Amino acid sequence: MRLVTRPDLDGLTCAVLLSECEGIDAVELVHPQSVTDRRVDIGPADIIANLPYHPSCGMWFDNHLLTDPKAMPPTGFRGRYGKASSAARLVYEHYLPGRPGLSRYETLVTETDRLDSAQLTLEDVVAPSGYILLGLTLDPRTGLGGLREYFDFLLAAVRERPVEEVVALPEVGERAARMREQDHVFREALLACSRTDANVVVTDFRSLDAIPVGNRFLVFTLFPEANVGLRVHWGPGREKVAISGGRSIFNRTSGANLGVLMSLYGGGGHAGAGACLLPSATA
Repeated sequence: MRLVTRPDLDGLTCAVLLSECEGIDAVELVHPQSVTDRRVDIGPADIIANLPYHPSCGMWFDNHLLTDPKAMPPTGFRGRYGKASSAARLVYEHYLPGRPGLSRYETLVTETDRLDSAQLTLEDVVAPSGYILLGLTLDPRTGLGGLREYFDFLLAAVRERPVEEVVALPEVGERAARMREQDHVFREALLACSRTDANVVVTDFRSLDAIPVGNRFLVFTLFPEANVGLRVHWGPGREKVAISGGRSIFNRTSGANLGVLMSLYGGGGHAGAGACLLPSATA
């Protein structure tokens, strides 16, 4: 059985839980737009988690807004969908009654909830630790690369070791060190490439040859008056423009539903964050 998910902490936690409960023998990491555009072959032996629904899948777990009526699952589908702080929380609640041993992952699921719903403190952003640090070293938007191998490494490590041992491993320490080393460069890039438009801080990285490694939440420490951040950068091959938006995790005055907003442009997300890919000519 194959798990199809995305390479972030929520996808990793889904993989940890499902590997305990189902016969997962392979994990495919994909971008949600690839599922939406039907560019991924999905079959009845596949479990999709933390990604849009696909009618051919065997099971599905997700917490993102469903804005496309054509992508609604049928009544009685296997899995779970609903409002939750993470897709992993839905997987956890689905299996826990029959597998009480999963409770050993309660802290992992709770910390995944916090990162996926951006319920973070200033300390989490400027000096991350534990599972939050792991999540940031895995997040594609941090820019550390090598996600395929790192995801597989973390999947095995997180299943078997306490988080204190995992973050002490050289593979994690190297990525965390790169984040810290480039922190100043990333802050300077944010200041140079960002502008405020009323309550929104827009960061356009398209002028850069390479985006420095950095914590995506740092922008809200530099622009505390903004309650929404919009990030713009080139997609793969510079064929499209990638847009991601999120409510500020410190100035929590925005009522914008960013998942619905991004769905109007072919993307999606949930109320607090969303993303889409746009044609470069009209972005």
